[in-house]
Amino acid sequence: RVELLFPIIPGLKPITNKKQLSILPRIFHVDIPTDLSNAISKCKTDAECEQVGTEWLIQQSKELKAFGVPVLHYYTLGKPKVIWNVVKAVY
Repeated sequence: RVELLFPIIPGLKPITNKKQLSILPRIFHVDIPTDLSNAISKCKTDAECEQVGTEWLIQQSKELKAFGVPVLHYYTLGKPKVIWNVVKAVY
C-alpha cells in the first residue's frame, strides 16, 4: 500500500460543445471516452451537447464519490450554471 502525502484531486470539466472533443485532448493530454464522444457527436446543437456533458459529469461525479474520492474540483470555464446543476445533483 502506498500512502500519498498529498491527495490527488480530480479536476472535472463539462463538455458543452463539439469543438471540445478535439481541443480538450490536445490541450490537456486526456482521452475522452468513446461513448461520450459518440453521444456528443450525435448532438445537433450546443444546448444538446451541454445536456449530454452535464449528464456525464453528474454520473462521473457520483462514481468518484462512491469510490471514496473526498474532493472534486470543477472547472467552470464560463459555464457556472452547468456546474451548479451538477453539484445540486451530486450533493
